[in-house]
Amino acid sequence: MLIPSIKNSLNELIDLLNQLSQKEYSNSCAELSNASIGEHTRHIIEMFQCLENRYDCGVVNYDTRERNSRIQTDTAFAIENIVMIQQNVDKQNKKIELLQVIDGEEIWIESNYFRELLYNLEHCIHHQALIKVAILQCETVTVNPDFGVARSTIEYRKQCAQ
Repeated sequence: MLIPSIKNSLNELIDLLNQLSQKEYSNSCAELSNASIGEHTRHIIEMFQCLENRYDCGVVNYDTRERNSRIQTDTAFAIENIVMIQQNVDKQNKKIELLQVIDGEEIWIESNYFRELLYNLEHCIHHQALIKVAILQCETVTVNPDFGVARSTIEYRKQCAQ
């Protein structure tokens, strides 16, 4: 269920990006503390890419991701990158070491690929929720009501509606 959920969230993001002009995508938004929808999208993409790029060596440091400014200014390029993530995300679970530098000190944490995918999915949904706040200002854009909502919240709402 993890891989389909990731692909679904990324499809929702693609659907949204297909509705935005380059200006809407790359302009800073007061609702996002002057960040752009593109910057949040780039952040989502590069977190997944970082995990994918470091899968073989088994050591991931999310702080060393690329930060490619073209992803945050070009919706077509962002979509290409999202599609590549969707095509490559389905890998075997394996041990992963996380490396984080905090206040100059290296912190090593044992994890695994599936746990990191789950982290990236939750992180993606969090940023989609932020993007949704900015999207509500765009009158011509329609967004799925579940965009940016955690899967557990969606399931809880379904139970409450019954």
